[in-house]
Amino acid sequence: MAAQSRTHSASSPEGGGSGGPGSPGSPGSPGSAPGAGDESLLAALLDGMDAALCAFDAKGVVTHWNREAERMLGWTPQEAVGRRGLAGWALRAADAEDVEGRLLGAMEAPGRQVHECALVTKDGGRVLVRIQSSGVTGADGRARGVYCAFSEAHTQIDLERSIALSEALLEDAAWGVVLVDADLRPAVANASAARAFQALSSTAMLGRPLGELLEQGVEDLEGALQHVLAQGAPPAPAEIWVRLRGAEPAEGAEPAGGAEGAPGPLAAGGGDGGEQSRQRCWRCGFLRLASPLAEEPVPLGVAWLFQDVTEAKLAERDAARLRFRDTQSNRAARAAAECEDPMEAATVHLDFALAGFADHALLDVLADPDPGRGPARAPRLVRAALTPTGARGRDPGIEPGTASGLPVAYPERHPALQAYQCCGSVRTSAGTPAAAPAPAPVPESWARVRKWPQGTVHGLCTVLRSRGATLGVVTFLRDAGRRPFDRADAAYAESVAAHVASSVDLARPAEAP
Repeated sequence: MAAQSRTHSASSPEGGGSGGPGSPGSPGSPGSAPGAGDESLLAALLDGMDAALCAFDAKGVVTHWNREAERMLGWTPQEAVGRRGLAGWALRAADAEDVEGRLLGAMEAPGRQVHECALVTKDGGRVLVRIQSSGVTGADGRARGVYCAFSEAHTQIDLERSIALSEALLEDAAWGVVLVDADLRPAVANASAARAFQALSSTAMLGRPLGELLEQGVEDLEGALQHVLAQGAPPAPAEIWVRLRGAEPAEGAEPAGGAEGAPGPLAAGGGDGGEQSRQRCWRCGFLRLASPLAEEPVPLGVAWLFQDVTEAKLAERDAARLRFRDTQSNRAARAAAECEDPMEAATVHLDFALAGFADHALLDVLADPDPGRGPARAPRLVRAALTPTGARGRDPGIEPGTASGLPVAYPERHPALQAYQCCGSVRTSAGTPAAAPAPAPVPESWARVRKWPQGTVHGLCTVLRSRGATLGVVTFLRDAGRRPFDRADAAYAESVAAHVASSVDLARPAEAP
């Protein structure tokens, strides 16, 4: 039959003994001769192998030679099967004794033997191959022959290098490595990824939807993975902000809402890191995985490599914010220098300070400065300026201006009064324990009882000091779309308040009777 003629030969053209599959010396037939169906199956299996394969009987005669061996060396099965050994055609005579000795020695050696040698192609070239040989025994336990699988050495080395790289990435890499399947579920993860996800082990996160691991950023991450599956790897890494589900704030971070009105320059509710400390910025790289065995690329999933760059990103943000605020301060100083009215100059400083910092700014000055006023007496603060003017949602009240001398009806323990009394800064946010009479204030009532614009949820009050005297309080307010004020914001507000206080101090002699 045709299949049999490609891989077997019943006699050797060199008289080296029978090598047919049905002969006693053939390693393919240790007992009785196989049937025609077995012969066809064996021929199909041998020709379908990715590795080149040849077999020898106990006398060293070639009994099998598959299609991959023909492709690699050029010798056809008709030319190879039946020859005794490889000398003179697939091996140089100088190498034949050593190589054939090692090949046939596998019949007596336990297990599988691996070595490299140079084989000769039909056109006279040489190919360095890696051979794996294993002995074949018959039913009686006697050696019947040896099977040899070989492939080009550089191909084998490339395969081993790829396997070694994969194992190193999944064990020792400092980057987190996660293999995500086509259903966007982690299939394999290394130890670094498990630590980043705060998982007990790398196997604890496998097979779970990303939504069970991440509270924020999961939509962006899944969108990136779907894009990679459809379009391939992006040209550059992406930086994605995420928040782990159930993650606790970093050690030393303040809670998102502290006690309202805590005194001191760095005090009050609002916190510095509660929400932000739970967010992480991951620099992510993606690679689409496709099966090398399929005729057309079939996506197996995505290799996702990521590294935590939160500290660097926060440092970049802080540096950019500081540069912008310094620029605004310089512009405000130049613009205020052109103002004839000192109170107009104070408002200019507030206008420039609002950009990227707050939604509203209030300027309250002391109505009746009295050096002998005791600390027990509440100050009478008059609304001198409100910016931006005509802000949306501003509750009706007395229009800004100091001429009337009517004080703002602040309730007891209002943050502005506390800032005046402690001669520092006070931060507060809606949802913190309130000093207002309402037992459970909602944001609308929270802002209304404090005489702040509707929609305000975060406040920062800073005292105005000039020439050793307290002149009033400046208040910065943020709406619900912004984060609470932090320590850096308090420091910036105090620097703005210093410029405003100088302008207010210049205006006071003009207002004196």
